[in-house]
Order: sequence, then C-alpha cells, then structure tokens
Amino acid sequence: MTDLRWTKVLALTIVGALVVGCSDSGGSDDNVDTGDQATRVQDTREFAVQEETLAFEAIDGVETDRWTGVMDNGAGYRVEVPAEGNWNGMLVMYAHGYRGEGSELTVSSPALRSYYISRGYAWAASSYSTNYYDVRTGVEDTNALANAFVDIAAQNGRTLMAPSKIYITGDSMGGHVTAAAIEAETQATAANKVTYAGAVPRCGVVGGTYEFDYLLNFTFAAQHVADMGPTSYPATDFDQAAIDDVLWTTTPSFAAQGVPTEAGLQLENIVRTLSGGDRPTFEQGFRGGYYNVVMGTGGRDGTVNGILLRNLSGNEGVNYNLDGDPDNSTPEETAFNESMFRVMADPAANPLRNDGVRWIPQVNGEFSVPVVSLHNLGDLYVPFVHEQIYRERAEANGSDAWLVQRAIRSSPHCSFEAAELISAFDAMIAWEQNGTKPEGDDVTTASVVADENYGCQFTTATRTGVPACPATVQ
Repeated sequence: MTDLRWTKVLALTIVGALVVGCSDSGGSDDNVDTGDQATRVQDTREFAVQEETLAFEAIDGVETDRWTGVMDNGAGYRVEVPAEGNWNGMLVMYAHGYRGEGSELTVSSPALRSYYISRGYAWAASSYSTNYYDVRTGVEDTNALANAFVDIAAQNGRTLMAPSKIYITGDSMGGHVTAAAIEAETQATAANKVTYAGAVPRCGVVGGTYEFDYLLNFTFAAQHVADMGPTSYPATDFDQAAIDDVLWTTTPSFAAQGVPTEAGLQLENIVRTLSGGDRPTFEQGFRGGYYNVVMGTGGRDGTVNGILLRNLSGNEGVNYNLDGDPDNSTPEETAFNESMFRVMADPAANPLRNDGVRWIPQVNGEFSVPVVSLHNLGDLYVPFVHEQIYRERAEANGSDAWLVQRAIRSSPHCSFEAAELISAFDAMIAWEQNGTKPEGDDVTTASVVADENYGCQFTTATRTGVPACPATVQ
C-alpha cells in the first residue's frame, strides 16, 4: 500500500520545505530567542475588546452561571458553569479560529455549548489578546483563562473547587491552538501552564507551519500555470484577476462551483497532490469559494503578516505535478518545475523562546492524552494533508496510540453537523474517562483515502453535491 505522505511530491514538499524550512518537526529547531531582537510588526499593533459585546444569552429553560470580563492581558472571556449541584467538576476550554486583521477582539461561544452544559461540563472561551494568526497568544491566553477559572467564579460570588479535569477543543486556527496546547514542548515552555486531559481539534492546522508552505505553493503554482510568474518573493507580480482569466471559464464562488479551463485542471492536479491526494469532495473544495480565500494570500511575504521577523516559507525541492500522477514526471512537468521561482525558508524564523511558547507554537506530534480530530475531506483552506502530517509526526514520536482521526465528507472549511461534533467529543471523553479507545479513519493509505466511500463511517449527513454513502458503510 502507498502512503500518501510519501508520494514523490509530498516527500519533497515535507522533507525539502517543511522539516528544513519551517523547523516544525519534533525537536528540529532548538534555537532560543532571548528576546533581544527587533520588534515584530505584530508587537506594534493595538487591539481592544468592547466589554458590552461579551454578554451572551441564557440557554432557554436551563439555569447556569454566566460570567464575562476582560483579563489583565487584555483578552475578553466568557465562562459558563452549570447550576449548583449540576456541575460535574470538569471544564472544557474552547479555542476560536482566525479572526482576521482588525483591532477589535471578540469571543465566540462553542457550538456545543448547550451540549456541554447538559452533560454537566463548565466551559470557557477567550477572545485572545490579539488578532492575526497569533497562535502564541491563543495558547497562552486560553491557558491563562483556564488558570483563572476559580478566581473568576469567586469574583462573581460562587465558590468552586479547581476543575478535576480540563479538556480543550477548537476550530481551524483554534485547532492549531488545541493541538499545540497538549504538546510536550508547550507543556515545558508555556508561560501559562495547563495540563489538559484530552483534546478535540476540528478542521485544525494540526500540521503546524506546513500551512504557510501550502499557501505559498498553491499561489506560486497558480501564477506559473497561468504563465504569469512568479518572478520574485514576495510575488509582487501576483494578479488574481489576470490569473483567473486563464484558469477558469467560470470563476469559483461560495454561490456556485467554478468551471476550470485546461490550465485550471493542471492547477487542480497540483493542489490535489499537495493537499492530501485523491479523496472524495476534493474537487468540490477546489472549485468552491475557498479558492478565492486561498488565492487572497498570494503576494504575501513569509512572516505570516508580521507574526515573525523572518521568512518561514519555502518551496525548495517541491515538485509540482500537473497530470495527477505523482509517481512519474512528464517533459512538461520537468520544464514547469525547472522554471519555477524558488524560495528558501529561514530555518531560524520560528525559534524557541524563553518567555513562553514560540511565536507559532509547534505541533510535533508529542503528546500523551487522548486526541480525537475531525477534518473535512475537501477543505481547501486547511487541507486534509494536515491530518496526514499529524499522524506521521505522532508515529515518529511514539504518540500515535493517543491519536484517533475522523474524516468528514464535506468540502467547506469547518463544515460539521452537530452530531459529528458530539460524536467526536463523546468519543474522546469515553476514551479519557473509561479507557474505551474509539474508532477512527486511516488517513495515510492512498487507496483507502481515495475510495469513493471514504469518510462515510463518521459522516452523519449527506452534503449537497456529495454522493450519498451506502447504508452498509455508515
């Protein structure tokens, strides 16, 4: 059987660009930043939370204590605890996803809020003290809120014991926060330390900084297929409108699927391989609205919008596959790859620090608590390859027995049914509390992932445009 991660393209991508360029494999980057360096762009930005926006409505017919406020670090928060006698003594921390580049900080209640309360769990969520892709503040501020839980209750007139167990879950960038929070490196280096009992990262950036290599490779490939560069880095010649004129007969949108030209099909093949290989719903994802979200990252530098000081991303050694066959190179592919503009990442772009976790915390696959992850198969923004990278790293570090992964047959980013979320949470809880390890999907065997019924076991509803699963598979 063929392992998706080690096809020709992915091997070159991950070994050439990720391990060396991004230093996101376990223990590969031990440079320590003492803090004596130039100020990052992120350090110059100002953020604030509007306290009046923190309030949230009660659940109909359910008595709880609901508290909001602003931490000393500037992060807003929401906390909800079941009524006296109904709390089971445990806490779920929720980590929100990417909030863009604005100055206003906002808090979201978790999608499973009512479910957590009905099962006796308290929950808490932070706005984080910054926006942008600042996973460092996501981890540190979520941990700080968990540590403040008892004090917040006391300030609001309720005496609580420290939670007997704390779990963590999150979506997208919040999935990165979730996965990073349980890592051995984070446990050792975080300024605010929390020992989590289990985790459910959903549609998460669990491959860590590979995400930024992927975005670079996607947008570079789009330019090159359209014969429009790139000729520099950052790609100052990036012009999405002109590129789209070459790649699409009908441009993708959230309202309708795009119709690719022959050149567009070549890009589709490149992205298929770079994002996880043949799998159900990939085509819907590539031809949908998230194409524009990914292309919107074109032309950026490698500092992740000022989160870092140096270039994180690179494409040295990456082989772009035009025809969907990653095991063989055609003369056209050879010419394409030889003429591609190449970028070398700085291996010291994201070093260890002595004042908390890295600017972009590592996901090394070094953890020792139950993890149940969920991922949309056709997700184009945070692609399924993240789960493959996560699995490989966990195996390399002896943590794979603690990782269960589930594929969901849908293409929009973070598009889950409530039943799918509940099933994953319940599975993690049963595993952590009772020792019952749940079932999951094989995410790395190419023939398994490419099967037309892949993902049926844990998908609870058929999505529009996605073939229904046989009744015997679900």
